[in-house]
Amino acid sequence: MVEFFTLKGKRALITAGTKGAGAATVELFRQLGAQVLTTARSAPEMLPEEFFVAADLTLDEGCTTVAEAARHRLGGVDIIVHMLGGSSAPAGGFAALTDEEWRKEIDLNLLPAVRLDRALLPGMIAQGSGVVIHVSSIQRLLPLPEATTAYAAAKAALSAYSKSLSKEVSPKGVRVVRVSPGWIETESSIELAQRLAEEAGTDIEGGKKIIMDALGGVPIGRPSKPIEVANLVAFLASDRAATITGTEYVIDGGTVPTV
Repeated sequence: MVEFFTLKGKRALITAGTKGAGAATVELFRQLGAQVLTTARSAPEMLPEEFFVAADLTLDEGCTTVAEAARHRLGGVDIIVHMLGGSSAPAGGFAALTDEEWRKEIDLNLLPAVRLDRALLPGMIAQGSGVVIHVSSIQRLLPLPEATTAYAAAKAALSAYSKSLSKEVSPKGVRVVRVSPGWIETESSIELAQRLAEEAGTDIEGGKKIIMDALGGVPIGRPSKPIEVANLVAFLASDRAATITGTEYVIDGGTVPTV
């Protein structure tokens, strides 16, 4: 039987690859034959040391450390998957977002991708091939004013940057694609559902419904699983997607209500 797609012989850098969709993507890439390097602030317990570099990607020096590790350990990269993202901004709408909170969201959700691309894309261009996948979020289209304004704005900036980058480097052999997940059923999202359930006096399914209602509903009735996001990322990184560039793939169970 012919494999649907493979990543054999590919060298991949996947950021934030120790938890959630990032960890699922690292594992899938390895199963598909890729040589993988991943990164987070602290080393995971189960991942072999040779597949990991500890760094804080919100800092310029952290990005430099990871780029140097990719060149030294992998000899360059064929695939970059920017999984890093998240938000620590307080609730309270626009008035709660100080300059420092805005900087945190941009430093986490935009600048790591910009810095790592700037460091590693020249090598891809020199070899005439490569894939860059920026993981954005449906929040860029559906910001929640109470808590995700800065996060959504940073992800919107990432998407605009990604589109512009694709127009510049696709003619040089490097594809640039965006993946925008909705709610993913990670450990942290399950913890959130449990907390909401306790506060509302309901069970875990009730807690999940509270989250879905806050998003305006999820037509398939459940969040995406990390492996489902990983499946999409792996396909887009493979040679089977050789003519896909400059576009965005939403994986949200139908949450975004517009065409």
